Amino acid sequence: MLDVRSIRARFPALARIGDDGRPSVLADAPGGSQVPTAVIEAVAGHYRGGMSNTHGAFATSQETDAVIAEARRAAADLTGAESDEIVFGPNATTLLFHLSRSFAKTLAPGDEVVVTRLDHDANVRPWVLAAADAGASIRWVDVREDDVTLDTTSFEAALSPRTKLVAFTLASNAVGTIPPAADLVQRAKEVGAVVAVDGVHLAQHRLLDLHGLGADLLACSPYKFFGPHLGIVAARRDLLRSLTPYKLVPASDEVPERWETGTQNHEGLAGLVAAVEYLAGVAGTAGSARRERLTTSYHAIAAHERTLADRFLEGIGELRTVRLWGIADRGRLDERTPTFAIRVGNEHPAETAKRLAERGIFVWDGDYYAREIMTRLGLFETGGAVRVGFCHYHTREEVDRVLEALADL
Repeated sequence: MLDVRSIRARFPALARIGDDGRPSVLADAPGGSQVPTAVIEAVAGHYRGGMSNTHGAFATSQETDAVIAEARRAAADLTGAESDEIVFGPNATTLLFHLSRSFAKTLAPGDEVVVTRLDHDANVRPWVLAAADAGASIRWVDVREDDVTLDTTSFEAALSPRTKLVAFTLASNAVGTIPPAADLVQRAKEVGAVVAVDGVHLAQHRLLDLHGLGADLLACSPYKFFGPHLGIVAARRDLLRSLTPYKLVPASDEVPERWETGTQNHEGLAGLVAAVEYLAGVAGTAGSARRERLTTSYHAIAAHERTLADRFLEGIGELRTVRLWGIADRGRLDERTPTFAIRVGNEHPAETAKRLAERGIFVWDGDYYAREIMTRLGLFETGGAVRVGFCHYHTREEVDRVLEALADL
């Protein structure tokens, strides 16, 4: 079990007090988590120690090289990849556009690319545009309307011997659905496709595993798992070597550096290391390898978050004027994250979010860049939905505050 009180003490932002004298409930975690003091200090410490670029003969440059190397090891431990399979960039979207542009050169008319309506647009549009550039076709995977899960029959129908790439999310940032990723990867591999998975939302809630999953490319963003604003792609070494990047002539030709355009955010990488170390210590374990400690921590995180999701689903079921989109069955908590898409009566989501903010509860409204699913559910044209999102630093009392506020509305 997690010591949530001790965990919360590490996050300065969670002590924020609202106008009513009570701590604010930062239930906007799916849009970006708060960061612990250790991450703040790591970023500031890199600034204090001296800012230098890479591969110099002097101390501050060598220290930057060491930060990058340790950041690759930390990211590899978090994603289940090897350190030379880690590519850094400003955000996951930019990295996916970068890679998809090169992947487009491997496509031809008649080839097919499979994307889903459950995904954030960052794992849809780069591949759609790559296919368009090459004259390839797009096949769409639909969702089930009753519980907003991926329609596996539609997935099967989208695959063919012409499928060159399959892109899907490991967890929906809009409704929290966790698809059966291992099964989907296996089927995609049976037709010989490259598999690109979006782990941005899942990384806050479950440990990622590129090689264990069997995928070729996995994207995530540290600012979603208690770190700085960065992007990470973990990709199989052979894929990174086989594609030709768009790069400057003086830039390295080695993998993974040749995929990193320009000077990286070195202070952010120092913060990334601190974020991964924080996660590895969440459950209080010590003395074992970092990947093992991360595994233990994420088991504890998932267990705590199940209690939060269970309480929210129980409470929301008692509010007749609040509608939920997504898995509502409390017996299926392993199939979702504690991220919920709701509407209160006929009220516009923006108005609901505003009224919750007046009560010290911070939530998002709109489509959160999950445009396809909001359109598919018929919500986009009328403002999308209200997204309430919890993570391991939230408490049952905060869940109850959100439920009480929704009841008041």
